[in-house]
Amino acid sequence: MGSYWFEKTYKTIQSFSKHPLFGYVMFGIVLLLALFLNSFELLSRSITTALILTTIYATVALGFSLLLGYGGLASLGTAGFVGLGTYLVGHFSGTQDYPFIVSLLIALGVAIVIGLIVGFISLRIEGLYLAIITLGLAEILKEIFKSFEAFTGGNNGLSFRDFDLLGIEMSPLATNVLIVVAFIAVIVMTHNIINSPTGRALLAMKNSTTAAQSMGIGLLKYRLLAFVLSTVYAVFGGLLYMLNQQFSQPTTWSLDFSLNILAAVIVGGAQSIAGIILGTFLIFGLDLAVLQKIPFFVANPNATWIVNGALIILVIMFYPGGLIRLFKNLHASFITQCKKLKKKWSVYRYGEERH
Repeated sequence: MGSYWFEKTYKTIQSFSKHPLFGYVMFGIVLLLALFLNSFELLSRSITTALILTTIYATVALGFSLLLGYGGLASLGTAGFVGLGTYLVGHFSGTQDYPFIVSLLIALGVAIVIGLIVGFISLRIEGLYLAIITLGLAEILKEIFKSFEAFTGGNNGLSFRDFDLLGIEMSPLATNVLIVVAFIAVIVMTHNIINSPTGRALLAMKNSTTAAQSMGIGLLKYRLLAFVLSTVYAVFGGLLYMLNQQFSQPTTWSLDFSLNILAAVIVGGAQSIAGIILGTFLIFGLDLAVLQKIPFFVANPNATWIVNGALIILVIMFYPGGLIRLFKNLHASFITQCKKLKKKWSVYRYGEERH
């Protein structure tokens, strides 16, 4: 009886492990485990802070991948949109005492409007000029963050006190758990979008607008959708950032942040969720958890750009599909070698098969 239940449990676990989302759920469990280890002081606070911040940045990068990796549209306005998300929740739920859900809806509504505006612009302007326009929009937002003190606190920044969710006061640990759960939910949503007709239409639009139109794919619809999704992800990421850091300053949302998001997507792989997570951890997580503790990088913080630049150059030269392609190749090679070794052992142990 015991062996039957053991075998049944094993088969159930094995079937779940083959699900495409299994790895991401396990990754979320690891993040939650890290949070609880930190609560028992078994893991340093700096490591858990780096993990949470990197998951927030990965949320933004996932939205950017839908725009660049699938839609083929360039943007350098990510920092401005993320900053807007921080100030929207900071102002309405922090300063004005609005319920958090109301602030969330306002933030998503603003993100949709901005995404539609930029999407309409993309119908007339493409490539480098579109990237310049989005950069200009980000700089306008940055100046608004500096000047509109009643809304953003100006150069001094805006603080955000502890918040409650549906009447429940959230502790720092509960807030971080909420961020991890939201991150996994975003991954699931992104996976569904990528594997849906919408994802295939975006990819067709990227590969050839002429071919996409000949197949009945409307450029207006999918360009608007790509920008709306990217902006919603960015604003939502800014909202999560404010919940975690409880402070936002205009200088944080500069061109540097947009370029780092771009680097994370390129380094990891613009068309792979796992690749984007990997790229974000290399660009942001490595800096937050490791480089900021090395004396040289502490004394020369801009030196991290050298590391990021070298990563981008190496990836573009040797693995244009991102580091995830390298890992897939290594994995395939490892499996092949294991099969060869198994065959050699079988020959050694049992001899050649005779037919």
